Amino acid sequence: MNQKFHKYQATGNDFILFDNRQDTFPKKDTKLISRLCHRRFGIGADGLILLEADKSTDFRMVYFNSDGREGSMCGNGGRCVVAFAKKLGVVGDFCEFLAVDGVHKAHIDGDWVVLGMANVTEVHSKPKHIWLDTGSPHHVQVWEDWDGLDVKKEGERLRYGIYGQRGSNINFVKLLGEDAFEVRTYERGVEDETYSCGTGVTATALSMHYLGHLKGTRARISTRGGDLEVTFAKTPDGYSEIKLKGPATWVFSGTLP
Repeated sequence: MNQKFHKYQATGNDFILFDNRQDTFPKKDTKLISRLCHRRFGIGADGLILLEADKSTDFRMVYFNSDGREGSMCGNGGRCVVAFAKKLGVVGDFCEFLAVDGVHKAHIDGDWVVLGMANVTEVHSKPKHIWLDTGSPHHVQVWEDWDGLDVKKEGERLRYGIYGQRGSNINFVKLLGEDAFEVRTYERGVEDETYSCGTGVTATALSMHYLGHLKGTRARISTRGGDLEVTFAKTPDGYSEIKLKGPATWVFSGTLP
């Protein structure tokens, strides 16, 4: 193939990125994508992203989970592909791109990338958790026994036990203050805990507001990989003007032989 790849990370959520504007990457080869994402036999990543040409926006983002299958929206991946697009000279500090859940606007502010997320019009409240879709499906639950939390074990149990094969991402939340929270996420497609999940952090902020734990419209979220910020507006129909803010940085580049 002899294709150049680039490794990016956003609060520890890491991705392999390819410039696929010439449509040369074999994106139907799920085994290849899975192998590239493998942390022992490949480059190692939580997912793989293709930056492709698009007629109506600056570019198109195509995201694959580490299991090789095309996935739903990835918030941290979206922020990484914006940083990648600027590195390639495709965009400046402001851009608009197409993802699987629609068009997103973003801008770069120093080391941070601010990504506009899709509006949320449905929040499903259950006795022990909230479920909502922020571009990807998310189960959000305040967890009391934080020190004894086994994210992979509990996440897998809830992911399959409640949501079946299609699954859902599972977020465990610790309350830190009036606008501060810690979250750990089990991601479907990775089938394990990741250091951070952008759509999960977004879902956590909205869920904490819905439950009354967050009084304002700005949340500071701590993850294993670093800190993120979510701002939004409350509307009669749900939530709009949602923005996911945080760092997205280049790690290294190489050539795929």
